Amino acid sequence: MANVQKFLRNFLRATGRNFRKFRQDFKTKRVTRLMYGYRFHLTTVVGACTTLYLLRKSHQDKQLVIQSTLKRRTSEIRFIGFASTEYKGQIFMTPLDFIESILETEPRKRHKRKSITDEDLEEIKNSTPPLAQASPSFFRSLRDKGIVSYIEYMFLLSILVKPLYAFKLCFKMFDRDNSGGVDRDEYLVMERIFGKHSKKRRGIETERNGKDQPHEEHLIDDEDGLQKKLSVDTTLMVHFFGKDGTGILSYEDFENFMLNLQREVLELEFTQFSHGLPIITEVDFARILLRYTYLDAEDYDEYIDRMLERTEKEPQQGITFEEFSSFINFLNNLTEFNLAMKYYTLLNARASVFEFQDAVKVCTGQEFSLHLVNTIFNIFDVDGDGNLSYREFIFIMKDRLHRGFKSLPKKGSWKAFRDCIRRDMLSPQASFYKGEQD
Repeated sequence: MANVQKFLRNFLRATGRNFRKFRQDFKTKRVTRLMYGYRFHLTTVVGACTTLYLLRKSHQDKQLVIQSTLKRRTSEIRFIGFASTEYKGQIFMTPLDFIESILETEPRKRHKRKSITDEDLEEIKNSTPPLAQASPSFFRSLRDKGIVSYIEYMFLLSILVKPLYAFKLCFKMFDRDNSGGVDRDEYLVMERIFGKHSKKRRGIETERNGKDQPHEEHLIDDEDGLQKKLSVDTTLMVHFFGKDGTGILSYEDFENFMLNLQREVLELEFTQFSHGLPIITEVDFARILLRYTYLDAEDYDEYIDRMLERTEKEPQQGITFEEFSSFINFLNNLTEFNLAMKYYTLLNARASVFEFQDAVKVCTGQEFSLHLVNTIFNIFDVDGDGNLSYREFIFIMKDRLHRGFKSLPKKGSWKAFRDCIRRDMLSPQASFYKGEQD
């Protein structure tokens, strides 16, 4: 007990001496400088913490933007990127924007979108040709004298990938009263269909009361201006139904418009590689077919290098626009071709030139020239044995058909897929009886 009391007395004396010494030293410059140092270090720590907080918040904001972007469809992202005009908060493409979104990888650089007025809309109406003046240069001739909404953009994209027989089915869907033609209100049914589809995909909700609401109420008022609750007479609506909106669109005119659109896009695409000549080289034909696919750079180069090597051995005659057009139109019947090839080849997953030609004729009613078929085999016949792995061909051409608008595939190796195809070819009976769907 005595030892404890002695320890406490000594501790209190030492504490008192240290406190008095601290009070004396506090008044000296040395301690003052020390305190300034503490303040400097404290400021540094606070600044560092603030910086870390801001960086973390910035990263979180970027992640939110990325997540928001991932929720969007490829077509939405491209529409927002290429659309150069807006009206009352809703963004629109011009006819030239639409063409560029199909043919170009990136949009042109611009400072901001052009805001159009009611007077501009009236001028656009007056510039829109009637159905009687329809042609395969409709979009090229209008350039920036027109507007295309996002819903119409989706509609135009579908035209580029649908076979002919689907046109009539699509038209009948709009022709609710079976009159053989559609009026403006029936045409707007298409907008409601695509609008609801887009809304579901993006998680945007609108109020419903279960009643038949006017057209404007079915549109989506979203933050990016893709679709707004306002009614605008777009270029297509004026073209189809006239300036007063009372015209009737017949199936013949509807089909003619679709065929003209397909031809216009193909002509522009062909011209990119022909440089004014009536033909493109076989190598350029290969580049066109592979340009929208998800091949990595190494595999793409393998295809092109193999094509260059094979075309150097003999003189080439080139690919005409008619051959190019017939092949791209054939891709719209790719599903039917896939089915036909399964029956033609039966247990063999590879097709000869003649089997390929016959399957094309059955599906489309057209006959490819022998030169076009040989060119296709030069591109896709990897082994050079005169036979084509039609499954690999269809897999790649599906990308080409969708022109890069298909959702991006999950990360994986193209070589892994190719190895899978080869393994499947080694066991054709198993794959046939499983009834695999490509």
